Amino acid sequence: MHTMKLSSKGQVIIPKLLRDTHHWEPGQELLAFDMGDGILIKPKKPFPETDINQVASCLKYSGKAKTLAEIEEAIGRGVQETFK
Repeated sequence: MHTMKLSSKGQVIIPKLLRDTHHWEPGQELLAFDMGDGILIKPKKPFPETDINQVASCLKYSGKAKTLAEIEEAIGRGVQETFK
């Protein structure tokens, strides 16, 4: 666990160990998600954009395709359940 302080300007310094672990350099864009009891910070674009055939063509799924909104909602629920 790492402790950070909020400055009078609302800035937070992410500890060097975490920046190095996640390969976050100065200028890295981050997304902040309000989780109710805290904030989840993620990189804006951690990977180059790809299509499903490039990364999961070996996975077979015969159901109706999920929308991006449905996927993001499911991820949000999973994060909330994990960090209760």
